Amino acid sequence: MAGTDLSDLRPPGSAAPSGPEADSDLASLEAGLDALDLRAPERSPIGRALAGKVVPPVAAVTIVLAAWQLAYVLELREPYQLPAPAEVWGALTEQWYQGTILDTVWNSVSRGAIGFALSVAIGTPLGLLVARVRPVRAAIGPVLSGLQSLPSVAWVPAAIIWFGLTDAMLYAVVLLGAVPSIANGLVAGVNQVPPLHLRAGRVLGATGLRGVRHVLLPAALPGYFAGLKQGWAFSWRSLMAAELIARSPELGSGLGQLLETGRVYQDMSLVLAAVLLILLVGIGVELLVFSPLERRILRVRGLLGRAR
Repeated sequence: MAGTDLSDLRPPGSAAPSGPEADSDLASLEAGLDALDLRAPERSPIGRALAGKVVPPVAAVTIVLAAWQLAYVLELREPYQLPAPAEVWGALTEQWYQGTILDTVWNSVSRGAIGFALSVAIGTPLGLLVARVRPVRAAIGPVLSGLQSLPSVAWVPAAIIWFGLTDAMLYAVVLLGAVPSIANGLVAGVNQVPPLHLRAGRVLGATGLRGVRHVLLPAALPGYFAGLKQGWAFSWRSLMAAELIARSPELGSGLGQLLETGRVYQDMSLVLAAVLLILLVGIGVELLVFSPLERRILRVRGLLGRAR
């Protein structure tokens, strides 16, 4: 803003001031415009913030539970097909008292985190390669798009044949499900980077890996971050599909295995309890990991107020 020509802001017919007075007026006007442009969004009071962020989800959960209870009372399904919310809570508390629920959740969360980290380590350089090398994009780009649309569960039989009923099988399914999403997200982000930014970086000496780190990745961050979020979703879904199908003492327990156990014993309360835990893990990762990172990215780019 400080280097902007402000001569057009004078009222029509007024004479342009000169001398020290003109310099002082111009400096004051520029400082005011800079302050207006860089002003941080006002923070909402704590009560209003809590009301805006806590009350809506609590109200939504209450409505869902009320509708669920009403469907149970009206016997829209047989009780063994649609248990009451209290029965599902009882199944959760029973798993808690057995001392297995924390290990079950931790096994799945740790597998998902490791698989996602491996997917990021592979998908990021692959996305950069596809985005920056035209022959590679022509050869691999359509394959990545096809892999992204392929259901992850389709890889489970092949992974079992390749690796057996081991953790390697689970990670293979997660990688095949998440890597294409992360790579395509980065490619989309790089495609949206203005060429002027890259040329300016080269002029300033940001070439090679330095240019990727300091210019290309920061400029492509919105698309890359969207790919990371989708990659985590694919990682979690792929893992649940693999755990649901592949059961073995060597694999230990997991939320997918808990879900399959409920199906085998025709225990709908346990099935819904496992579904609830899977959902809670997904919501928790979104609220504790991705939402803070997204707010930080928006704040750095001056877009936080727009996202409210």
